[in-house]
Amino acid sequence: MIRDLFSKKRRKYATIPSEQAKQEVPEGLMSKCPSCKSIIYIKELRKNQMVCDQCQFHHRLSSSERIEYTLDEGSFEEFDSNMIAKDPLNFPDYKEKSESDRKKTGLNEAVVTGRGTIDDIGVIIGVMDARFRMGSMGSVVGEKMSRAIQHAIDEEKPFIMFAASGGARMQEGVFSLMQMAKTSTALNRLHESGLLFISIMTHPTTGGVSASFASLGDINLAEPNALIGFAGRRIIEQTIRQKLPDDFQTSEFLLDHGQLDQVVHRKELKKTLGNILSIHQPYPVIKED
Repeated sequence: MIRDLFSKKRRKYATIPSEQAKQEVPEGLMSKCPSCKSIIYIKELRKNQMVCDQCQFHHRLSSSERIEYTLDEGSFEEFDSNMIAKDPLNFPDYKEKSESDRKKTGLNEAVVTGRGTIDDIGVIIGVMDARFRMGSMGSVVGEKMSRAIQHAIDEEKPFIMFAASGGARMQEGVFSLMQMAKTSTALNRLHESGLLFISIMTHPTTGGVSASFASLGDINLAEPNALIGFAGRRIIEQTIRQKLPDDFQTSEFLLDHGQLDQVVHRKELKKTLGNILSIHQPYPVIKED
């Protein structure tokens, strides 16, 4: 028996039962910050409004998260949730990819619109969601935006828009480009009605969205270090044959050059919006005797 014990080949490394070997960290428990590479518990990240507590990197938000962090609890009422884009150009795989995004995100399009309150002040709000076709602006996005703006006019409420987009949706061609004029015209009606439009640009806000409604706010805000611009850095550098600054097309660069009113940390955004809205609330005119 002793001889048999020593005659057997001894394993070089200790073994672990197969079931234990298969155990891994549960999916969705932790995340790595793309900026500082810190490992963060998702639960803590959500408590911090999806901002890294080490480097203050602002993670992207879904439309539902954005609404939760911005509006008073339970105040949101959605508009036009069932609108779905057509495929006017019969673009290859467009229907299939849109359907895939609908299943993945639970949304029918790249923008969510509705009414709600901030510090008990009524507002109309639009929130773009970059998870759906990279937040690109197609016919439905433009239509939902325009309808939301009309609600603001009819209800005499401020309009707040969170932009997060890669630009116009190429799969819809000129129909997509038409939405730049459509949304801009709707905002002009809002302006003529004397109502407030607050535009908040988040990462990224590019292409036709940045060149239309996103830049037309009475007050233009942005989150820290957001990419904001029309054409890409490489295209601009090749066109002008010059090297651009490292911080070119960031929200901080735009603020320094007068294209933004303020860069606001996400944790301060609701408070900032509440202050702006309270300042712009209509008050009765007191006539002197």
